[in-house]
Amino acid sequence: MAEFICRLGTPSGEVVTRVVEAGGANEAKEQLEHEGFRVFKVETAENGLSAVISGGKSRKSRVKQGDFLLFNQQLSALLRAGIPVLQSINLLKKRSASSALQRILADVEDKIKSGIPLSDAFESQGVFPRIYTASLLSGEKSGALDEVLARYVNYLKRSVAVSRKLRGALAYPAFLLVAATFMVSFLTLYIIPRMSDLFKNLNTRAGLPTITVVVLAVSSALANNIWWILPVLIVVVLGLYVWIRTPNGRLILDKILLRLPLAGSLIKQMTVAQLARSLSTLLSGGITVPDAWDIASQAIGNLELRRRSQGVLPLIREGRGFTEALTQAAWLPELALDMIGIGESSGSLREMLDEVANFYDAESEVRLEQLMTLLEPIILILMAIVVIVILLAIYMPIIQTISSGPFGGRGAR
Repeated sequence: MAEFICRLGTPSGEVVTRVVEAGGANEAKEQLEHEGFRVFKVETAENGLSAVISGGKSRKSRVKQGDFLLFNQQLSALLRAGIPVLQSINLLKKRSASSALQRILADVEDKIKSGIPLSDAFESQGVFPRIYTASLLSGEKSGALDEVLARYVNYLKRSVAVSRKLRGALAYPAFLLVAATFMVSFLTLYIIPRMSDLFKNLNTRAGLPTITVVVLAVSSALANNIWWILPVLIVVVLGLYVWIRTPNGRLILDKILLRLPLAGSLIKQMTVAQLARSLSTLLSGGITVPDAWDIASQAIGNLELRRRSQGVLPLIREGRGFTEALTQAAWLPELALDMIGIGESSGSLREMLDEVANFYDAESEVRLEQLMTLLEPIILILMAIVVIVILLAIYMPIIQTISSGPFGGRGAR
């Protein structure tokens, strides 16, 4: 199955972009036409699903998340102050510390001068997430671009905060893992081979202990063959990295992650929070529920969850209730579905989606703490076991030799 980026016309007359997996371009076109879309263009995705998930990055320079957040905060403030869009873009282009953002804003400025709307000018850059360009479009249509940008800035702040918490939580276990790897490698490849000469000269009647023989054998095998084991290991790691970047490889990895005891539920909770917040932001800007789901579902990071969510949009377009359609995805928690159902029936869907996002953000933090609380001692225990085994392998022959020497035999006289 290959990926295709399709430019479509919706039944309501809007033009949207969608990523479709199909056996060929014609199959993708037939599939979309069957769903009621008018297909304008079908192109092969250059970077696979990961390009869409990471925000649609193209061959242009990537804009850092912090720079992007700062730019939108400043743009929202300038628009609220009554400064025109073109002048605001020009000011921010000059003051931006990011060279990549400066180049993009210069191109956006040129497009705006030629009469292209702001949303189209940003979308043509190919480096911004669809939720952003859709928010700009809704702001242009409603005449409240500053308010829409302010809502998007709040959404982006929360997303950045979640990303930072996740990186911060994983930093210490990653450090422990790297430190343990270096320590064990140093003991196995440097210390033990040099101790092997000492063990050969030891006068032990019973021979070397079994643990020493095993550790020496493993250490000698690694030390003698490191010059071909290391390249093979590097090739395997690079091969796995390339394979994971393919759609099938990423899909299999995401399926495995979902089956892990604590990590699987954490991924689902974080995805629910991100999805609910994206939908709330889009609905706040006046985007319809079908289009909001089409945009937000394409930003789901886990490809397995994204695959399960593909059948929701056709059901919504058929006239099914939003909550009923979400149930068909078969991965959203019952509580989230109940909350969304209450919001849909009471006419407060956007507000309830905010509540869902806040609730599952809090749940994700708790689950992340549980995962880190479990992961850190596991790494420390494994590291301690390996170190103890190596130390026993080194010291047991020495202790055995001393015990069987002239001083150890006096008690038998």
